[in-house]
Amino acid sequence: MAGRIKDEDIALVRERTPIADVVGEYLQLRNAGGGSLKGLCPFHDEKSPSFNVTPAKNLWYCFGCGEGGDTITFLQRMESLSFTEAVEALARQIGVTLRYEEGGRSARRDESKRQRLLDAHRAAAEFYAEQLLAPGAVTARRFLSERGFNRAHAEHFGLGYAPAGWENLTAHLRRKGFTDAELVEGGLASQGRRGAYDRFRNRLLWPVREVTGEVVGFGARKLDPEEDGPKYLNSPESPIFHKGRLLYGLDLAKRHISQRSQAVIVEGYTDVMACHIAGVTTAVATCGTSFGEDHLKILRRMLLGRSNQGGRVVFTFDGDKAGQKAAVRAFAEEHGFASETFVAVQPDGLDPCDLRLKQGDQAVVDLVEHPAPLYEFMIRNVMEGYDLTTAEGRIAALDAAAPVVASIRNEGVRLSYGKNLDRWLGLMDEAFVLRRVRQHMRGGDRPGRRREVPAARPAPTPDAREAPYDLGDPSVQRERQALKLALQYPSLAAGFDRLVEEDFTVPQHRAVLRLVADHGGVAAAHDPAAWVAGLREAAPNDTQRDFLTRLAVEQLEFYGELDERYAQQILGTIKTHSINRRKINLKSQLSRLDQVSEPEEYLRLSTELLRLEQERRALAEE
Repeated sequence: MAGRIKDEDIALVRERTPIADVVGEYLQLRNAGGGSLKGLCPFHDEKSPSFNVTPAKNLWYCFGCGEGGDTITFLQRMESLSFTEAVEALARQIGVTLRYEEGGRSARRDESKRQRLLDAHRAAAEFYAEQLLAPGAVTARRFLSERGFNRAHAEHFGLGYAPAGWENLTAHLRRKGFTDAELVEGGLASQGRRGAYDRFRNRLLWPVREVTGEVVGFGARKLDPEEDGPKYLNSPESPIFHKGRLLYGLDLAKRHISQRSQAVIVEGYTDVMACHIAGVTTAVATCGTSFGEDHLKILRRMLLGRSNQGGRVVFTFDGDKAGQKAAVRAFAEEHGFASETFVAVQPDGLDPCDLRLKQGDQAVVDLVEHPAPLYEFMIRNVMEGYDLTTAEGRIAALDAAAPVVASIRNEGVRLSYGKNLDRWLGLMDEAFVLRRVRQHMRGGDRPGRRREVPAARPAPTPDAREAPYDLGDPSVQRERQALKLALQYPSLAAGFDRLVEEDFTVPQHRAVLRLVADHGGVAAAHDPAAWVAGLREAAPNDTQRDFLTRLAVEQLEFYGELDERYAQQILGTIKTHSINRRKINLKSQLSRLDQVSEPEEYLRLSTELLRLEQERRALAEE
């Protein structure tokens, strides 16, 4: 059993892994003001960014779904890792050697199963890359050369060659300490009656990488047409390879996609290579599966989902029937994009790899820069199946294309394409064409019918899980301001340590006050990031930990300049309202007492009331 990672090493990993860099590997972040960054949440579907990153605190929080944490918890959620696996992955990235308790065993022997599989794939990629230079790989090198790729291109994309034998890779990895069970589980080997044997044999290989750059699988192209097996063979589903959530080339394209607000979807590995070499460095491809919902979400986060603000997705498809089917699938997914979606199809049916080979790099660039809108492509594609020289053919084409137009959700865009459809058919009767389009629309979308839109509800927050919590209550709002001040600007919040539990009205706030007090109060907060991290670490449960994260990243509302005087006013207001509440309670108790029969209790309450009034006046003067 693996030993526990030493606390000081965990703290070091947190300190040395900037949250913006870790999160930035998975989604596009933009300045949100106040030292914060914002992007589309990767944990729930949204079109307006509510995912906040606060680099100064090394924390993230989504105000849409209520999830939050630090670099470790983010990687846990994104990669479905345990706490230990996430710490080990981050430590590996920054070059920190972890120490383990229970005898101080080495990090290698304590590595998680996932890390072992990643190590095996990295070793496999290195082995295959070396084999591509060996004499036996002449067919693989010829295949690349015939498609316009040279050694530098192969090295840039990490290409390799799997020798024709049955145990070349398996024997190599056994010598490095990997077991047959690990190789089979990771998809590098298959299990036979006599043991494990290489999954890939006599094939050209493309390493498939996660967005972070880790090799998680391979795509392999058969080199001998006489051999059995499919033309392309991909790694099987495994603990680290999930083809529905992978895009080949994304590790190389991610920053260009974010910078240019453009993603180009091609169909094959060689097409990605051709595009990148030609200068279209935003090209990616799926890994042996059709483009789906998870791929769409990945790209949307990279593009930030800015509707009508330059977000541009270009699909390139072969001109054959398979390519047309791919376009239909893309059309079905299109509504998930908060961007402009286009289709680029070369008239002569050439894919980007063949196009570059026959016409040069500029032809690939021109293909991507002059695409047709996806809606137009789909409508014209439907119309091509009809004889538009006859009245019967035009009406039949209208009935076939009208459902495509009717499926467009944006009313203005739908109207525009309805008019275009009339022009493309040559009917010269816009009203008639638009009427046919409306007939194909769903009842709820017909003009003139009101659609019921559910009222927006505030997102659930960790605050509400423990006790009733009204964010609209002025007292709650004031107290949250004070708590945010203590967490985010402890150097300005010296007066916070004078507050007591009865100054707060809800249990969640009192719990935070106790936690702060147990850590020496804000006077003990010398490093703001370490201060919050220490509080989160000491939180008794996930509910309070989530609440602390939210308070640490939620914007502190103030006007003008936030200084010590303004902070004192925020904290003083909490104390003033607390005194006022207690005075009201005392007056209520006094009104119920009989001064004659209960003189001692009456005197005690009166004295306490006088003391509170003096405290209120002193606070006001201060």
